[in-house]
Amino acid sequence: MNAILTAPRPAAPLAPSHPDDRRARSRSGFRPLVADTLVFARRNLEHIRQIPEKLLDVTIQPLMFVLLFAYVFGGAIDVGGSYREYLIGGILVQTLAFGMMGPASSIATDLTEGVVDRFRTLPTRRASYLLGHYLAELGGMALAMTVLMGTGLLVGWRTHSSLGDVAGALALLLVFASAMIWLGSWVGMLVRSPDAVMGIGFTVVFPLTFLSSAFVPIGSMPEVLQWLAAWNPISTLVAAVRELFGNPASPVAHDSWPLEHAVLASALYCAALLAIAVPLTLRRFRTRTTD
Repeated sequence: MNAILTAPRPAAPLAPSHPDDRRARSRSGFRPLVADTLVFARRNLEHIRQIPEKLLDVTIQPLMFVLLFAYVFGGAIDVGGSYREYLIGGILVQTLAFGMMGPASSIATDLTEGVVDRFRTLPTRRASYLLGHYLAELGGMALAMTVLMGTGLLVGWRTHSSLGDVAGALALLLVFASAMIWLGSWVGMLVRSPDAVMGIGFTVVFPLTFLSSAFVPIGSMPEVLQWLAAWNPISTLVAAVRELFGNPASPVAHDSWPLEHAVLASALYCAALLAIAVPLTLRRFRTRTTD
C-alpha cells in the first residue's frame, strides 16, 4: 500500500496545440515571409506566362500612345522644343497612373472567385499574398517603363542630364508606380466585381492625366483649367520627370508651388500616397479575409 501511495504519478499529457498555433510558430519570422512572398509573386508571373495578353496594357498600349502622339499630334503642338522629348515624361506618368487598374482587377477577381479564401488554408503569412502581388505588378510596370523609354529612343527622345538625375527620375517613377499598385489594390478590395474597376479607373485617372501638362502646355488651356492643371499632382510628377531627364518643360502659366519645386513636391506626393494607401489596403484586406 505504501509503495502504491509513494509511486510517482505519470505526467499528465500535454494539451494538443491548436493547428493555427503550430502553423504560426512554424511560419513566424522574416525568412518564411520572404519565401511565401516570392511564391505568390511567381504565381502571378505564371498567369502572365499562360495568358500573355495580360501584358498588352504595359507593352503594346504604351507603344501605340508614343507613336500616336509623336507622329500624329506632335506636329500641331508647340512646346518650345522637341515635342517627342516633351512627350515621354507625360506618357510614363500616365501609363503608371493607369497601371492601378491591373492590380485592382486581379485582386477583385481573386476575392470574388474565392481564391484568397483557399490561400488562407495554406501555412503562409497573410501579408505574403499582398507583397507577392505587389512585386509581380511592380515588375510589370518596370517592363512598361522599359518599353516606353525604348520606343522613345527610337522616335528621337534623349536625356540631357547627369546619370544621377536620370537615376533619380527612374527611382521617382518606381515609387509612384508602387503608390499606384497599393492604391489599385485597395480599390480592388472595395469593388464588388472586377467589372467595376474599369469604370472607376477611367472616371478618376482619365481626367487627371489629360487635365495636366502630360501632353500639352498648360498655357494652351482655358483660364479655369489652367489653375486646375497647375495644381494637379500629375502635372507635378510629369514636370519632375522632365526636369530630371533634362527634357523641355511646360511653361508655368500660374504660380504654383508644386510646379516650382516639382521634384520635392513629387516625392512628398508619392510618400503621402504610400502612407495612405498601404494602411488602407492592409486594413481592408484584414476585413475582407476575417471570418
